[in-house]
Amino acid sequence: MTAGNERIRVLIADDHPIMRDGIVAAIQSDSGMLVAGQAADGAEAIVRYRELQPDVALIDLQMPGVDGLQAIATISGESPSARIIVLTSYPGDARVKRALSQGACAYLLKTATREEILAAIRSVMNGRRVMATEVAGEIALHAWSDMLSDRELSVLRLVATGHTNKRIADILCVSEDTIKARLKNIMSKLGALDRTHAVTLARDRGFLDV
Repeated sequence: MTAGNERIRVLIADDHPIMRDGIVAAIQSDSGMLVAGQAADGAEAIVRYRELQPDVALIDLQMPGVDGLQAIATISGESPSARIIVLTSYPGDARVKRALSQGACAYLLKTATREEILAAIRSVMNGRRVMATEVAGEIALHAWSDMLSDRELSVLRLVATGHTNKRIADILCVSEDTIKARLKNIMSKLGALDRTHAVTLARDRGFLDV
């Protein structure tokens, strides 16, 4: 509960109306909580947070325009004490680490039950961090894995869009041998068999957008 035993005010940001409706119903089922407002994308989430100053914000990551990560970074930058729960369809250790580094204090998957979502809201209100079991497992699995550098990510993004090594070299103004070396490092870090496999693994782990 907030001060004075007032109900916990929750902002919901998700671009899927049906998902928002489900979260609204879950929150309304708890007498200690209320829906302060809703947003359909990251830009609206930022505006609504400024207007409403909710106790907790539930934010999806994949939204059109300004995505959830950008919204979390902006909200946390303006309100360092913001309590933000990521509620998304996508696990992946790199994605989780980015969300936490931007200011999220909990990370749940959309497979979470109503009870798990409500419990997470109460937990972050009490200053605790919450992590979905599957997400914690992903982080543990890759705990000793090297993260991809910005240069490696720039190469991988171009590979994902179908460019050849020569074209990537031209775009990044480096030699083709440099691109081959970076790809070798990328595949080694990800445990990938080839370029296509590297892109798939990078998307699964959250290095690249889905």
